[in-house]
Amino acid sequence: MALYGHVKQTFVDEYKQRSPLYKERIVKWSAEPPITRIDHPTNIARARELGYKAKDGVIVVRVHVLGGKKKRVAFSGGRKPSKSGRYFSRQKSTQSTAEERAGRRFTNCEVLNSYFVGEAGAQKFFEVILVERANPSVLADRNFSQAIAQRNKVWRGMTKTGRKHRGLMHKGFGTARFRPSKRANNRS
Repeated sequence: MALYGHVKQTFVDEYKQRSPLYKERIVKWSAEPPITRIDHPTNIARARELGYKAKDGVIVVRVHVLGGKKKRVAFSGGRKPSKSGRYFSRQKSTQSTAEERAGRRFTNCEVLNSYFVGEAGAQKFFEVILVERANPSVLADRNFSQAIAQRNKVWRGMTKTGRKHRGLMHKGFGTARFRPSKRANNRS
């Protein structure tokens, strides 16, 4: 197994066994603000897989989001609605929500990708990779310049997790109404 394979496996083992290092990390992250810029990725192997490069103009941000189901607003008076269960699942994943929050905070950057780094109770922690739009070293890089060409990808569900919750990860039979989008198919 190569070096990054060992790094990935170590990270997975720490998470599964809830090692003391992992617990310390989670306690420290919980005390930080919800969106925190960090110097380097926690899981370098996963970050490199998703397009991270240690160069000027590439930023990594840790975001924590509340996971779990959403509580439905209680109805008052009148007939009880048919869908009046107490909780319901969100259509958008928590990872996609974390990407949007990072994109909203860093307006001069484009969201490249994100990955899961841990959870504590209801909090889920993700690290989001952002790329500065106007940075010369980023503009010179072919891979990043293509990502920057499409503005506001995170809001249009064009990141990896966005495409996942839009149903675009599958092809073939049964997916015709997902393309170009569910909304476009509902209009006709």
